[in-house]
Amino acid sequence: MSSSASRKRGLRTLASRVIKRLIDVLLSALGLLALSPIMVVVAAAELWFHGWPPLFTQLRSGQNGRVFRLFKFRSMTNERGPDGELLSDERRLTPFGQWLRRTSLDELPQLLNILKGDMSVVGPRPLLPRYHTRYSPLEAFRLLAKPGLTGWAAVNGRSTNTWAERFAYDAYYVDNQSTRLDLRIIARTVAVVFQGGGTRSEGHVTNPEFGV
Repeated sequence: MSSSASRKRGLRTLASRVIKRLIDVLLSALGLLALSPIMVVVAAAELWFHGWPPLFTQLRSGQNGRVFRLFKFRSMTNERGPDGELLSDERRLTPFGQWLRRTSLDELPQLLNILKGDMSVVGPRPLLPRYHTRYSPLEAFRLLAKPGLTGWAAVNGRSTNTWAERFAYDAYYVDNQSTRLDLRIIARTVAVVFQGGGTRSEGHVTNPEFGV
């Protein structure tokens, strides 16, 4: 490739990144503004059904493996057994929590992660840092993109996909990132959210552990 072609490709890549960040800031800011009344109601319901705190936070892997703290509304209680350990997800997941997951309202606080720059509107879903050592080179490919609130895997089966299928969708997205693809995914996400479902793997109330 000539130096001129390389510069043009670099400029297109830079322009795409700038446009992507502008879309992220615009949509997350507008989303927080428009959805703040709903978030206040959900937070109040969280206190009633699940107690304090209303938010669940957890370390997740960002772009290039950088770890950040992800925000979600809680879908489970903090109930513990006699040994002081948290009970299983099945026992802690409440009907209200199931509804939050089905409607994707539990994901709304991640608009803050997007505004901060930890996440993007579109990208591979952020997974746990302990998975890093379990990734194959192809699976680790997903870390080249900033994680997203929604993504190619999310609009193609969500949690009903196997891990292998999710990683294949993620690899496709990383290889084909573009503003056009992002807008296509955002449009499809609206339909997926309204349809509901797809938020749990077969035989599990949450996503199963990867690599065990």
